[in-house]
Amino acid sequence: MRMLVFCTALWSLSFPVMKALALTQQALLPQSGSWFFTALSVTYRFGVAGLLLWLLCWRQVRTLRRLEVEQGVLLALFGGVGILFQMDGLVYTPASTSAFLTQGYCVFIPLWLAVGHRQWPSRKTLWCIALVVAGVAVLAGINLHSFHLGRGEIETLLASLLFTGQILGLNHPRYATNRPLPLTTVMLLGTAVLSAPLACATAPSAAAWLSAYASPAACGFLAVIIVFCTLGAFILMNLWQRHVTATEAGLIYCAEPVFASLLALFLPGIFSVWAAIHYANESVTARLLLGGGLITAANILLQSRWLEPARQP
Repeated sequence: MRMLVFCTALWSLSFPVMKALALTQQALLPQSGSWFFTALSVTYRFGVAGLLLWLLCWRQVRTLRRLEVEQGVLLALFGGVGILFQMDGLVYTPASTSAFLTQGYCVFIPLWLAVGHRQWPSRKTLWCIALVVAGVAVLAGINLHSFHLGRGEIETLLASLLFTGQILGLNHPRYATNRPLPLTTVMLLGTAVLSAPLACATAPSAAAWLSAYASPAACGFLAVIIVFCTLGAFILMNLWQRHVTATEAGLIYCAEPVFASLLALFLPGIFSVWAAIHYANESVTARLLLGGGLITAANILLQSRWLEPARQP
């Protein structure tokens, strides 16, 4: 579980880095739309990461098994399309609302298992779900009176459903013997292949593929996303998630907005100086402390033995 928490911390780094990258690219190509920047970022991010992993573990990739290819493509479909919907939805809805709706998989997963497989969640799991939902709602500052389902909210919910399929697909017993590195390579390259046609269709020109990264800051942000948020995070996910249930994994991943909020306290100021953009630091608030505390409490409860059935001697 601790390795998945670290994996979540690596993912959370992508939020301030992607925001800084988007601000940098908007200055470089102000005429381009959100779908182009989204698709291009996913194509480069996962394509370069997949090629690097291919080179690092080429001995295993040479002996790819059919089920490893099958699972890698399945994860690419769910995760890749989910990321596209999530990133485009973020343009049309506040980041706080996006963060809240993205964590919907912590509810979707146990619901799917309960209805489809009759695996009812334990009392401890239900408590963890309640704490996580409350924590994310507080952290995101959700106002139920002003909340509505527009384009951004619908796209984010679709992304959360697709992420649910990705988490369940990674834990499917059919793929229990698959090797993590080869299937991760297929997943990364498959995600890049899926997003590349969208980048081509929305590009204002062929030169835009290079112009979007025609600054040291943009290339630096992309390198951070590739190494830490993609290679590091997905290798850890595919290696360690099989040691917990899908429901537990979904709850652990909900710590992502907590880490993202903590990083947003100081990274935007650093990025602003480096890239010459206006990106203000966030501040410590009671909402951050309460929401983060509830989510942290849920993860501590999940890893403890409290509320578990007594073990028989």
